[in-house]
Amino acid sequence: MDKQKEEIYRLLMWDYDITPEEIDKLIKGETDHAGHYDLKALFRKMLESLPWFTILKIFDTETIKNLLNDTLLSKLRTDSLKEKYSYVKTRLQEIIPAAR
Repeated sequence: MDKQKEEIYRLLMWDYDITPEEIDKLIKGETDHAGHYDLKALFRKMLESLPWFTILKIFDTETIKNLLNDTLLSKLRTDSLKEKYSYVKTRLQEIIPAAR
């Protein structure tokens, strides 16, 4: 894991005793949980806590497209975030066609 991601994960988990290594394993699919977070919950925390371009450094666009669904959008804490990421979801669906 590079130093930039390690620092992002530390800042993200400032309030929990979850190591950057645990977060990295979750993102890579090597484990199902990091602390109490599964990948969907971690992604939601990132959407609510990090700038969009930081998230793009962590996840590829295909993974984002798969995680960014209506269920997750409905759980975002503010209407402005729901609106922002609903737009992102729509744009990703337009530029990354579904697998056939």
